[in-house]
Amino acid sequence: MGFFDLTGKVAVITGSSRGIGRAIAESMATAGARVVISSRRQEACDEAAAGINAVHGAGTATGIAASISSRTALQELVERARAACGHIDILVCNAASNPYYGPLAGISDDQFRKTLENNILSNHWLIQMVAPEMIARRDGAIIIVSSVGGFLGSANIGAYCISKAADFQLVRNLATELGPHNIRVNAIAPGTIRTDFAKALWEDPAAETALCEATPLGRIGEPEDVAGTAVFLASRAGAYITGQAIVVDGGWTIVKGI
Repeated sequence: MGFFDLTGKVAVITGSSRGIGRAIAESMATAGARVVISSRRQEACDEAAAGINAVHGAGTATGIAASISSRTALQELVERARAACGHIDILVCNAASNPYYGPLAGISDDQFRKTLENNILSNHWLIQMVAPEMIARRDGAIIIVSSVGGFLGSANIGAYCISKAADFQLVRNLATELGPHNIRVNAIAPGTIRTDFAKALWEDPAAETALCEATPLGRIGEPEDVAGTAVFLASRAGAYITGQAIVVDGGWTIVKGI
């Protein structure tokens, strides 16, 4: 088995009908894993799963819709994933929310709660749900897709950045708790990636040009740039890495400063 081979593994990936999550699902399927595609809409999950199955064979991907804001829905996602695939070896918490843009002085309590609950609490719930079987097998990989925003202050997405900083600490705590059971817990911190979620940061050509000029590699990221890191962390190649936040930003933060 190669360093990056995921044959025989089952990965549950939230927010995976498009963007970074879909790229992670496609890359893990290419590495040999069976993948569970999840997002809010079943139609979108089915479409993404069909695309993967068309390339890698029927049964490689299964679509199961779930809202990360509902603990009940997430529990059903885990139970249906086990029913379809038998077990869960890899969990990727990629789905997130950012319902407010502007200074913290203007954010409502409901918007702040939604940001923290969807970006932190839902990850905690999912990990609670899958950890027991990983503990029983003494094997598992958990990945939270955070953001370089968790290292930086922001005048416009402060609550989002707070939630992403908390994800780094969630990873450190869980890596400490689960490490003795041979379960690795890590975060990925993407910079600006060409997704619909980050469209406001790059859709204006002048804004994209400014970002490219501020990035040592001279471009903004593509979803596949993040997916490779997820495969690395989930595979034997990442067997001695836990509690870490791996920055995938083309070097932007070394110029911006963290």
